Amino acid sequence: MKISFLLHNAYGIGGTITTTFNLAQALADRNEVEIVSVLRHRERPTFALDPRVSLRALVDLRHEKEHPLHLQPARVFPAAEIRYGQYSELTDLRIGACLAQTDAEVVIGTRPGLNVHLARQAPEHVVRIGQEHLTLDSHSPRLRIALRRAYRRLDVLTTVTEADAVSYRRKMRLPGVRVTALPNSVPAPVLPAADGSSKVIVAAGRLVPVKRYDLLVEAFAPVAAAHPDWRLRIYGRGGEHARLRQLIEDLGLSDHAFLMGAAAPMEAEWVKGSIGATAADFEAFGMTIVEAMRCGLPVVSTDCPYGPGEIIEDGADGLLVPVDDREALSAALLELVQDDERRRHMGRMARQNARRFDPEAIVERVERLIDEAVAARGSGRGAAGERGRVQRALVSEGFAARDLARVVASGALHTVRRGKR
Repeated sequence: MKISFLLHNAYGIGGTITTTFNLAQALADRNEVEIVSVLRHRERPTFALDPRVSLRALVDLRHEKEHPLHLQPARVFPAAEIRYGQYSELTDLRIGACLAQTDAEVVIGTRPGLNVHLARQAPEHVVRIGQEHLTLDSHSPRLRIALRRAYRRLDVLTTVTEADAVSYRRKMRLPGVRVTALPNSVPAPVLPAADGSSKVIVAAGRLVPVKRYDLLVEAFAPVAAAHPDWRLRIYGRGGEHARLRQLIEDLGLSDHAFLMGAAAPMEAEWVKGSIGATAADFEAFGMTIVEAMRCGLPVVSTDCPYGPGEIIEDGADGLLVPVDDREALSAALLELVQDDERRRHMGRMARQNARRFDPEAIVERVERLIDEAVAARGSGRGAAGERGRVQRALVSEGFAARDLARVVASGALHTVRRGKR
């Protein structure tokens, strides 16, 4: 079976890219798999990709940033989607052309705007699976309206937590669409797991306000005062860098807390630590929590919506504390810093319990979903006439048929295949 992932930008960095690469590589054991990256801005992806998985880009920003159609606003990609400013009439046409000509039996969208394209433009014979890597409650009312209209044409909608799946079922009214939770996957580490002996707390992610690294730094201050041989390392980049650096200096932690910059992959950094930490106000899933646990670190986390509480078993493989509670976060960190045996035991439990996020375990669930969706859609409906249907759909959005033909002819399906050059 051929499976195609539709991804925003495979050449960037982020949790959606990581989990898409992980799942695509696991599926490639028994399927033909490709990743279609709508945008491309550099020569190679940041993350390594299995050569069995083909990769192609639809719009190469290195050469097409000033393309006349890329200067025009998108009409299919929803305006309320957070990435709308990066989409255009050119991306609308290239995505539509790609879907019209796909030879995949299954296409998987990986963000709301791309799920809208998939729902509206995929040929009838294609099984359409939309993935939600954020949450319904994080979307604006305007975007929810656009999604409700489009998502009714999907076969399956997956969320990364059961809590969000319940929210979609209750609030979105999607008759005939299977809505199910499918957590992100994280491969088993290649390096030996952490043994809990180092005196390092590790955190990782984008340096943005919602991640609350300021709270983590403040909570670490009493830890450093009581145990000056312990260190806090924060990995990532973002707009909060300067403010966090100033906070570290103001608290006198310059010799104890460090902004390490971005690291990809993070495995080599996780295994240098003994405790993982996150102080976020909100986590759609918590990819870094699973990464830390797979490397043998117990994680201290705020019990924020939605992911941490579905990943961490409080008191067994990590500790959960209330959101925005500096004292509770500090006490939890101190609890593990001061108890070597408990920290090591929880680290072993974290490694064991996180195996449920192994790509092989997740891919089995995905393949069952696909098989059931294929069976539900039925057989005997060939692809004849499908391209014309998609062209008519594009015309209904205001595009001329000759524009679609021109885009296809100009290289909409230009392919870059890793390992097959």
